This record gives sequence, structure tokens and C-alpha cells, in this order.
Amino acid sequence: MAERYHKVGVLLWLMMCVIAHAGQGQYKYPFQNPDLSAEERIDNALSLMTLEEKAACLGTDPTVERLGIRGTSHMEGLHGLAVGGPGKWGRDHPVTTTTFPQAYGLAESWDPGLIKTVAEIESEEARFIFQNKNYERGGLVIRAPNADLGRDPRWGRTEECYGEDAWFNAKMTVAFAKGLQGDHPKYWKTASLMKHFMANSNEDGRDSSSSDFGERLFREYYSYPFYKGIKEGGSRAFMAAYNAYYGIPMAVHPMLKAIAIQEWGQDGIICTDGGAFQMLENSHHYYPDLENAAAGTLKAGINQYLDDYQKGVEGALQKGYIKEADIDEALRGVFRVMIKLGMWDPQEMVPYAQIGAKQNEEPWLKEDHKKAVRTVTERTIVLLKNEENTLPLKKEELKSIAVLGSVGQDVFLDWYSGTPPYTISAFDGIKNYLKDNVNVLKADSNDIASQVELAQKSDLALLVVGNHPYCNDPSWKVCDTPSFGREAVDRRSLSLEEEELIKKVYEVNPNTVVVLVSSFPYAINWTQENIPAIIHMTHNSQEMGNALANVLFGEVNPAGRLVQTWPKSLDQLPPMMDYDITNGRTYMYSKKEPLYPFGYGLSYSSFSYHNLAVDQKSIPVEGELSIELDVTNTGSIDGDEVVQLYVKHINSSVERPIKELKGFGRVYIPAGETRKVVIPLKAQDLAYWDEQKKDFVVEKDKIKVMIGSSSQDIRLEKEIRVR
Repeated sequence: MAERYHKVGVLLWLMMCVIAHAGQGQYKYPFQNPDLSAEERIDNALSLMTLEEKAACLGTDPTVERLGIRGTSHMEGLHGLAVGGPGKWGRDHPVTTTTFPQAYGLAESWDPGLIKTVAEIESEEARFIFQNKNYERGGLVIRAPNADLGRDPRWGRTEECYGEDAWFNAKMTVAFAKGLQGDHPKYWKTASLMKHFMANSNEDGRDSSSSDFGERLFREYYSYPFYKGIKEGGSRAFMAAYNAYYGIPMAVHPMLKAIAIQEWGQDGIICTDGGAFQMLENSHHYYPDLENAAAGTLKAGINQYLDDYQKGVEGALQKGYIKEADIDEALRGVFRVMIKLGMWDPQEMVPYAQIGAKQNEEPWLKEDHKKAVRTVTERTIVLLKNEENTLPLKKEELKSIAVLGSVGQDVFLDWYSGTPPYTISAFDGIKNYLKDNVNVLKADSNDIASQVELAQKSDLALLVVGNHPYCNDPSWKVCDTPSFGREAVDRRSLSLEEEELIKKVYEVNPNTVVVLVSSFPYAINWTQENIPAIIHMTHNSQEMGNALANVLFGEVNPAGRLVQTWPKSLDQLPPMMDYDITNGRTYMYSKKEPLYPFGYGLSYSSFSYHNLAVDQKSIPVEGELSIELDVTNTGSIDGDEVVQLYVKHINSSVERPIKELKGFGRVYIPAGETRKVVIPLKAQDLAYWDEQKKDFVVEKDKIKVMIGSSSQDIRLEKEIRVR
């Protein structure tokens, strides 16, 4: 009997071997077998590649045609996929794509769910362009989000970030990364490559400057959005910044391996920024030649280059600075990302591989994408002033509107924009809304006299003013207007040049509304003091005009909030290169009265806060508590309120900010109704970085919980113990 069972067992084992062998037999190489682990597949692929093929895979397209190893390249995607636009990302073959407001504007929605939706649309279009037979271009590694912090409004690339608060930015970064990558348990829709690690918020001299600050600020502020993007967002790719940190360029800084890789678990792509490899020799002067720079970057953790690196790597190999094993180790991270994208697997197994492959309807032409842009844009608009309920406008009381200002007749695209399928300017949007019921007029935006004359003849003067995202210079070489900024150019002024036009228009027509369309804060002191109604929004939305018209005429009640402190003047700011924000920078440390505070924004309605309660008297150091309150819409118009939770440490053993954002919620409340708002507060979010223990520490403390409508408009307070 035992002998018979033994024979049966042997037969079963043989059958399993045959089945397994048959499964292996359908693949030419083991790396093609999705049943093997990622590391086994990478081992096999590396064993089959020549040294030349390996070196070639250090670029942005790790494809080896000889072996059938499929790779995919990068695309820009801060607020819509960029396959065209002013930056000519589509080169000679631009493709239109759905185009949203700038990242700075997206953040002003205070809505992580909205941010995720934008990224989901972007990832769908990336797959479509990459896989549809009519296109078959682009890539699935998306250079977004920008997790840098807007510590200073003079920063030329403020438009790319989510504002000045690290905790808030981390929430937005995580949402965008998740939207790009999707929720499939095995595959990513696209890969989120965050920019630019880290403390990259000066443009002037960025190729050789050093951003210097202490370890606590590194952990609690500058690196925090990247840390959360990896740990919570699931991003496994980022771009090293141009700048240095305490004299060591970020492209070769030991923290790439010691912190990002070994501590945070970043096991994917770490790439240089464009030209950064060359800058190690010719700008930072950190290495005598590119051979040493190649060795330094590879050993530091860089595994993709965005500029010419081949001669440097070849020379480093020839001189023995690096070995083939160093390249093997670098490529492992790149190939892990390719496997997550399904590039090495049979495409019928990859759920996202069907996007575009079996459909020809361009997603950017779908009505739901167009509606999404309009909704997103509406939710990003910030009402800065509304004296005596000037807004919403009543169309039945108007016979004529003059749409004036430099941005009135255009939708300006920025350097990282794609090419939208269409654009609706402010003038177009208002014409669309009013049809022929009101005379909507425009004048030459370069002729001040004609604009003033038209304003005088009109019932309402609508001034749509602001910066030009790339300084109105297609050559990208000049930025003469002091308040303008862009990549490679920091702002020299916070004063709005068009405020002189605003003054002249207001003088002839006090019924004036200002719409500031800008990529960063402006010190519009005179406008705030004199103009009855002011709106802020950012550039780039293909639905800008329609969204603006809906807000102006009350179809939408605005609820956007500022994500940066707007100072009254340059005098309120520390020196540009002072990266120690504790010296009076951001709402957390500045004691000066701003023009508009962080978190600020108005509504056509009004809201009262009451009945603040917590579900427990204290918060355990490893737990959380729920903070509850009732919010009532005391106005006559339905609308959203953005409820913000700030904390202040009372008995901390270390210096803490004046206040810190630790929770928020955007809540829709019909007129006259009350909604219960619940905001969780995690003890871990109260931690500080202990430089002795080298870890985040939640200390026994007493904190003041402050609930309000902005960082300055605090409505309710309560003290809570941390035990």
C-alpha cells in the first residue's frame, strides 16, 4: 500500500514538473515570466545584456530590442500631460491633451480627491498616447508631482508647487502620486516621478547654489513631502535637484542612499535633472571631469540621466572608477519600475495595456474630461475681496461689460503645459455665458488709453491681469518684467505692474472687478484697499473663461483658499537664500501682518462654527483622536467651507512653529443648514525630529487645537494633552 502511494506521489510530482516546464517553455527568457519574482527576472535580464546595452539603459528609455526588453520613457505632467505646449515637449509632433490649472492653482482647491482625479485623467491619456497605434509615443514615467515647497514667493517656479506648508503639500503629493499609479494590486497605470529632491526653491544661481538648514528642517519641512510621497503615495521615482545641500550637490549627496533608499525604501528610479550631470563639473566644480562625476552619481544612487552621460560613464569604466557591477546595481531600480508598469509582461495580462490599444476615441475630446477641467478650475478660484456683495454679478442689471487687462483675451500656458484641444479666455467665457443679452467689449490690451476709454463707457470694468508664465518670450531668454518669474529666473518684485492700469480704470469707473491670474502672490495693496471685488486664479486651464464666468455670475460659489502667505512687501521677507524658515518665513514663523494669510479665501455665503468636541480627553502618543464641530451656512447661497485645523505646542521641549496645519476638510453646506465636520488628528503628525535619537518623537505635551477658516481666522480653540 505504501509503495502504491509512493508511486502516485512520484507521478503527481512528475506531472507538476511537466506543467511547470510547459509554463516556462512559453517564454524565450526567464525574465519574461511574470510568475517569477522581480529580482529573479532582473537577475536574468542583466545576465543576458552586454555592457554597452546596460550603459544605454541609464538613459530615460531602458529598452533592449535585441532581447525584447521593453522600456518606457518620461513625460512631463504637472497639471495635464505635456506633449506639446510652449516647451515643445511634443517636439515636431505635438499631441493635444486635457490641460488643467497650474499645480499652484490645483492646490488652492484644498481638495486631495480633486488632485487625484486630475492625475487619473493624466495617466489615462499617457497610456492612450503610448499604446494607440495612431500615436505610439511618449512614455509612462510621469515627472510629477513637484513636491518642492514654496518657502518664498519670489521663487520663479512657484507655479509648480503646492504652496508653503509641508504637511499640506504632502497630502497633495500623495494624492497626485496615487492618481497617477492607480489602485491595481500588481500594476501601475503610470509611474509618479517626484521633482526635485530637495530644497530647490531658488532659480538664480540654482546650478551652483547651496540650500543650507538644519537636520530638523530637513526632516520636518523640506524632505517631508517626498518622504510621504514614497511611504504613503507609493511613488518609487524622483528627480534629484540642481542645488547642493551644505556644499554637496544633490545628484551625488549621500542622503540619496542613506535616507531615500535605505531608510524610506525608495527602490526605483532616481534621475538627474536636465543638464545636472554636466553641472557637477562646470557649475558646482565638484569633480574635475565627467568620468569622476559618472562614478560619483552612480555610486550615490542615480540610475537615470536626463543629459549626455555616455562619455562620462564609458570613461569611468575604462579608468576603473566604476565596474559593471555598479551599473547592474543601478539598473535594478529602473527595471523594478518597468516591471510595475507591466512592460516585461504579456500585454494581455496588464489591465492598463488595453487603454488606447482597442479604442480610437481620443480621451481629451471626451465630454467628461472637459467637464472635469471646468469643475476643477471652478474649485480652484479664490475670492480675495467682496465688499458689499459686489459679486456675484447680476446680469439683468448690466448692459455692457468691458473685459480689460493683459490676460483678458488669452489663456496663457506655462513651460510645463501641454497643448490643450481648445482654450476659453475670460472674454470668451463671459460672452458664452451672457450670449447676446449683454454687450461684452474688449480693447487692445497693449493700449492703456483705449482700455480706460472703454471702461468709462461700460457698466462694469472687468480687469483680468497678472503675470505671463514664461515672460512672454518664446525664445525663453528674456524676463524683463520685474514681477515675472519662471524656471531659471526668480522674481525681483512683488508689485503688480498693471496696478497702474487698475488705478486709471477705477478712476473713471468705480464699478470695477479685478481678476488676478497669477502663478504666485502679488503685493496688491492699493487694489485690496480700493477695488470692491478681487478674485485670484492661476493660468493654463483650457476652461478658464467658462469657470470664471460661472463664479462671477453666481453659478458657482467660490471656496478656493490660498496655499501661501501673501506679503505686503518685499520688506516682510528674509533674504532669498536664507533657507532657515524659522527666521520669519511662512505663516508658521512670520510675525508680520500679511496682505492675505495662508488658508485665506472668502465665499458668497457666511459660515458659523460651534460645538467643538473631541472623542477623548487626551491623545495617546501612538494613537489619534477625532475632532468634531458643527458648521452652519448662515448665508442665503449654498456653498463649500474649508474647515482648517491648526495646532500650537504649549509645553514642548524644543522650538515649535507659531501654529501648524494638521487637518482640513472642504465641506458642502446648503444655505441655512448645518453639517457635522469630523477631522482626525494623529499623534504622529505632532512629532518633531529628535536629532539625538535620529527619529520622529511624539512628546508628552499640551497642545492648543485651533479650528478656523484660515491660519488667522480662528473660530474655536481647545487644549488637549498628549500622553
